[in-house]
Amino acid sequence: MRIPLRPAKMPLMLSVRQDRCRLMFRLLFASAFVLAVMPARAQGRSDVVDGKALVEANCARCHGVGSTDKSSHADAPALRTLSKRYPLDALEEAFAEGISTGHPDMPEFIATTEQIDAIISYIRSLDTP
Repeated sequence: MRIPLRPAKMPLMLSVRQDRCRLMFRLLFASAFVLAVMPARAQGRSDVVDGKALVEANCARCHGVGSTDKSSHADAPALRTLSKRYPLDALEEAFAEGISTGHPDMPEFIATTEQIDAIISYIRSLDTP
């Protein structure tokens, strides 16, 4: 008795199709995950870069704004030390209300929510070794 070859190939074809389908699903899932995570990471980096630009433009005249530079004004702490002196959440609130105190000749500083987030992200990045 002869066994037809066609039925034997069908399960193999289904198996290959199923494997391809599984592979495509995994690739699709992995791609979706990467695309979902990348903007958040890019935004985090962008906030740090934007925050650095903001503090360099508005604060560097008196405050040390980098990871090692000193403040040129005796009463102006280096930004990298702020998280040791104040909770950053409180500093975020102070920025939101408009900092008008600090050292005696500090100008009033008013920032948008996005700018505050960027500045806080930059200050946090200074704490990271």
